[in-house]
Amino acid sequence: MDRREFIAAIGFGLINVSPMIWAQQRAKVVRIGCILAGSRAAADAEGVTGALIAGLRSLGWIEGENLMIEYRSAENQNELLDKLARELVALKVDLIVTGGVNVVIAAKNATNSTPIVMVNAADPVKFGLVASLARPGANVTGSALPPIDWGKWLELAGESVSGASRIAVIANPDNRVYADYVVQNEAAAKRLGLRLQMLPVARAEQLDEAFVAMKREKAAAVVVGPDALYLSRMQEISDRALASRLPLIGPNRRAAERGALIGYGLDIRSAWRGAAKYIDRILKGARPADLPVEQPTKFELIINLKTAKRLGLTIPQPLLLRADEVIE
Repeated sequence: MDRREFIAAIGFGLINVSPMIWAQQRAKVVRIGCILAGSRAAADAEGVTGALIAGLRSLGWIEGENLMIEYRSAENQNELLDKLARELVALKVDLIVTGGVNVVIAAKNATNSTPIVMVNAADPVKFGLVASLARPGANVTGSALPPIDWGKWLELAGESVSGASRIAVIANPDNRVYADYVVQNEAAAKRLGLRLQMLPVARAEQLDEAFVAMKREKAAAVVVGPDALYLSRMQEISDRALASRLPLIGPNRRAAERGALIGYGLDIRSAWRGAAKYIDRILKGARPADLPVEQPTKFELIINLKTAKRLGLTIPQPLLLRADEVIE
């Protein structure tokens, strides 16, 4: 009989189909875990979760149909990362996706078999996450931050604020890249003839003290790096900087959209959307060990002229011409 006759026969009970056969006909629902260093609300606002879901959808993975995502949020408390990773491994998720080197290390410590897709993890070779970018060699792959010049934000601060001599830099000492970040900023300050004020801020409540210290030392601008704590509180940091009459140089487009004078960095939404292709290939049978790690190459420079006007600053024309976008 043809397909129509077969379906009609089932409908009239002429053919018995066992529950097992029906189950086999249904698409398998895969379950992936997603660990967020900050809060789910912040990730949603940044467009991170939306970008991941959109990327997966474009490849046929539809949440609620053939895909479930188990989210875990550390709420900027790095001490929770190991626990969250172990929770997902205990749930026997098919894969874990996460961003930032601290979180990827926690996931790697929790399992050497569950595939892990990392997003913008700094120096994964140095931190033992992969054997090499070309041949990861274990259960971790994805995208890595290229060996960027973290002093670039300091350079932009000096370039955008005429006559600047002292620049404050907020950095999280709980982040594994902190030591490298300090070294690069010190080198950049020396090269640019700037005086550097490094301010360690590991908790939100330390921001008050940091801004008091900037004012006391007469900083001409403040730089905030790409740490999950700062990304989740970028609006608050931007508001504090404006209230203190301090130009803020932030780590991405969203910083400028939220009032920073300059936002410079990778397109984080594009990176999370790009993670979907790794997830897709692994769920279809590819081994993370064989999938080369990518290094994003496009950096965005966004200048907020509305903020410049509020601060009474004139942005040099050469800097304006280099901008990918100007907010007016």
